[in-house]
Amino acid sequence: MKIGNMDLGKYPVLLAPMEDVTDISFRLMCKEFGADMVYTEFVSSDALIRNVSKTQAKLSIRNEERPVAIQIYGRETAAMADAARICEEACPDVLDINFGCPVKKVAGKGAGAGMLRDIPKMLEITRAVVNAVKIPVTVKTRLGWDHDSRIIVELAEQLQDCGIAALAIHGRTRSQMYTGEADWSLIGKVKENPRMKIPIIGNGDVTTPQIAREKFEKYGVDAIMVGRASIGSPWIFKEIKQYMETGHCEPLSVSDKMSVLRRQLKESVDRLDERRGILHIRRHLAATPLFKGIPNFRDTRIAMLRAETLGELSAILDKIESEILIK
Repeated sequence: MKIGNMDLGKYPVLLAPMEDVTDISFRLMCKEFGADMVYTEFVSSDALIRNVSKTQAKLSIRNEERPVAIQIYGRETAAMADAARICEEACPDVLDINFGCPVKKVAGKGAGAGMLRDIPKMLEITRAVVNAVKIPVTVKTRLGWDHDSRIIVELAEQLQDCGIAALAIHGRTRSQMYTGEADWSLIGKVKENPRMKIPIIGNGDVTTPQIAREKFEKYGVDAIMVGRASIGSPWIFKEIKQYMETGHCEPLSVSDKMSVLRRQLKESVDRLDERRGILHIRRHLAATPLFKGIPNFRDTRIAMLRAETLGELSAILDKIESEILIK
């Protein structure tokens, strides 16, 4: 699959952009495990052009994580075009437009998935961003606003006509948020449309190597995007890539997985500080499949997620590994 002149191979597996998740440390880790392209957290166009320092920091990328996409969102055409130019100066490989975020503070204000209620404005913004930069521009969006307006097949053509280089589709409507099952049938219909020439990237409920392979084979997508299944489990990229290549995968050992979580904790604390680093890593510890289904784990889980110091949390992780996971 190619985005512009960039070749991502036959079965690309991409790390989805996720706010408060896909910081530089996590992107690098997913890249090490085989992610073919990674995305930053989304960047507010309004905050970027106002030079908000926290937003500016999201533009920091490193050569080791390439290819990398910076994702922007907003509802005003001029601001999005200006933000695109600022992002281009950070030298990403791709600039992605977020038309898919469903959360109220974004979509409720007309940005993200909120643009699915104003298609002319969405297309106007897309054209403006494409014309503002020289790097490839892509879009990530959803099937539609709600069940009665699943317009993605027609919308995909319109976005392609604006000049985008690839389209990522999350198989849910905005109204679904993250509930229910992702509907890949409409993603498949977009891919089957003979008018579509750009790569189609499927997203939603890719949680195992077997599911990843099924999505490629059944729906013919050019790439898949992994989001929530990577939280607390960046090794999923290695498992998927190995399964796509060989038909089987050898999971990391429990000790290796625990080492990954400890590394995430250390890098989070080093990047932020002890308090904020621990708060940041709690999402990964709460989501990791490594701790799912363990009998009588509730009290340990609560203690882990309430730990306030690096020493306290590290001791709990050591105990989980030696006394619960490895006996």
